[in-house]
Amino acid sequence: MNLLMKRALFTIPLCLILIGVIVTSFVLMGIKPSSSNISQAQKLAEYTKPAVVRILGYSVVGWQFNNPNDPEVDAILSQLNYQSVVGGSGSGAIISSDGYIVTNAHVVEAAQMEDEDIANAAFDQLVTIIADYFQVDYDTAYEYMLTYTQYTGIQKVIKVILPGGDILDGEVKSYGAPVNEGKDVAVLKIEGKNLPTLKLGNSDNIQNQDNIWVSGYPAAADSDLLSPDSSLVSSMNAGQISATDKKTEQGSPVIQINAAATHGNSGGPVINEKGEIIGLLTFRGDTVNGQEVQGFNFSVPVNTVKEFTNQAGAKNTSSSTDKLYKEGLELYWGGYYNNALEKFEAVQRLYPNHSEIKKFITNSEQRAGDSKTLWSDYKTIFYIVDGVAALLIILLLIFTFVRKRNRPVPAAAPQAPPVQPPAENTIPDLNGDGKIDVQDIIIALQEQQKNQQKKDDK
Repeated sequence: MNLLMKRALFTIPLCLILIGVIVTSFVLMGIKPSSSNISQAQKLAEYTKPAVVRILGYSVVGWQFNNPNDPEVDAILSQLNYQSVVGGSGSGAIISSDGYIVTNAHVVEAAQMEDEDIANAAFDQLVTIIADYFQVDYDTAYEYMLTYTQYTGIQKVIKVILPGGDILDGEVKSYGAPVNEGKDVAVLKIEGKNLPTLKLGNSDNIQNQDNIWVSGYPAAADSDLLSPDSSLVSSMNAGQISATDKKTEQGSPVIQINAAATHGNSGGPVINEKGEIIGLLTFRGDTVNGQEVQGFNFSVPVNTVKEFTNQAGAKNTSSSTDKLYKEGLELYWGGYYNNALEKFEAVQRLYPNHSEIKKFITNSEQRAGDSKTLWSDYKTIFYIVDGVAALLIILLLIFTFVRKRNRPVPAAAPQAPPVQPPAENTIPDLNGDGKIDVQDIIIALQEQQKNQQKKDDK
């Protein structure tokens, strides 16, 4: 067995092990949380709830009763604190992290009317109360109250109740018209930052029978049997688009949907499967025999809504709160509770009154012992290990397959010429004094001449 084969039997298995380490690290880093066990409807409900708000639009009218001889009517007005409230509640959706909200114009109509119209509506309400109490006809009560009653002032109020419980003043930034007068859209502004938001979609892309969800605060869902904080929880009902090409009498486009809705839902967002707003619920179909018939509701298309957001200067921008909250939900649904907890705690630091965050923090802490490991958090370590493994593979391959070159044999050193013995004609020490002197040379030359003469004679 040659040297190459011996080396390969040792290094190739090591290289394969190191390659396996690298492949395993990339596989582990590529594992992402899976939320396939969670339905799309449930995901949309959790995504949208923090951004769906309750809106109160009303005017308070003060009264003065000027008939001291009628203490009974005065007592009724006293129970009312000498006030009438005109208006109601609806729903809306936050579309920007700095507090822009879209809703219906008719939801805040009572705070937008002229004072005279507000006073007339409040007086009509007051007359109805008196007529019902004394069991007289409306006209009789009207004439009596008109004689002895006058209003003392009007206070217009718009309150926005966030899902987390905050109650903030709302300011109208753009306003369309109530249902029977035009485009039923209003844009409000509240003070805030890092607020949860919803994205505006494109109503030109909707199709008949598309799945939709209506979110809001239907009054039918309120009950004396529920806890007070239940009023802060929005409802979501599923349905489909029934028609896309209908219009109001004024020519404004509307979308017909079959999702259940009632008063209080007005202004609430209609959501598509991407979690985008494609409309705002605006009005219901006519009653039959005095009863509401579900499945015939209408919404303002979101492209109409965009006309008013543009007028208000509102930008449909998401927030860091949205990003962290959705990342946390994906991790939580995937079983990565420790990682989800980090995201949820970051949301709480950004926006402490987030309506859902305390619940998910508590649940994540309780399940932390069963949390999966999110290997992508260890990317830096994996990259270092992979780099070292790759370097070792290269060194092992070089050691195995790159042969050493033979060293050149050094040239032999030049040999010194051998010492030649003295030639025959070397001058000897003839006189025996231990050195060669002139006399020795003369004697040697004479001997050479004699020897040469002998050779010539022969």
